[in-house]
Amino acid sequence: VLVGRNGKHAPTSSFVHHCNLTKSMMESFDNGDQPMGASAVSQTSTKVQRAIQFWLDKSTIHPGPRWGVFCFLMMIFALRIYLTEGFYIVAYGLGIFLLNNFIAFLSPLEDPEADAQDGPTLPSTQREAKEFRPFARRMPEFKFWLSCSKAAGYSILMTFFSIFDVPVFWPILLIYFIMLFCMTMKRQILHMYKHKYVPISWGKTKYKAAGTENGMYGGGMAGSTKGRSE
Repeated sequence: VLVGRNGKHAPTSSFVHHCNLTKSMMESFDNGDQPMGASAVSQTSTKVQRAIQFWLDKSTIHPGPRWGVFCFLMMIFALRIYLTEGFYIVAYGLGIFLLNNFIAFLSPLEDPEADAQDGPTLPSTQREAKEFRPFARRMPEFKFWLSCSKAAGYSILMTFFSIFDVPVFWPILLIYFIMLFCMTMKRQILHMYKHKYVPISWGKTKYKAAGTENGMYGGGMAGSTKGRSE
């Protein structure tokens, strides 16, 4: 311990270093800096999110394997329900969620009934559909698949926690879901028939005779040669 000129104890060098270190830590917290452990967790989380987004972006052009993964998740969920003989309320909630997403997938982006004052947005006759316009969905296919896959994965996780196993009489839930499905699909089909649209786009129409020369003046050298010979 050092003694000053006035007879009081002077602080040691280790105590001064500790004070400076504490002050620097407080300043770093005031500036919004995170501790070393929190920073490592944040960096790891960012890397995982980037990796997931990378594989999701690469899977956009492979709808078949993507829906195969969804079917596999649904099979695992059905197996869990069969083995545990419970979690019927989870299955019912998953069915309602998938039905709502399916209706959004079949619905057009712009509702013809809501935009009736601005004019028709969907072609109702073949003449009005001369220009190719693909069907714009309210929920795109990739978003529909991703939402359904997430719901299936969360439902599988919920079957491992007994708190979600609410005792219910499952035949009543099944009958109610079938009735709800039939009523919802009937309303959607009537909406499609009323506004004359099909929620499936097969691409631009291709004509068989496109690029061929028919008749006397079919165009090109063949047409001109044919006209001269006659």
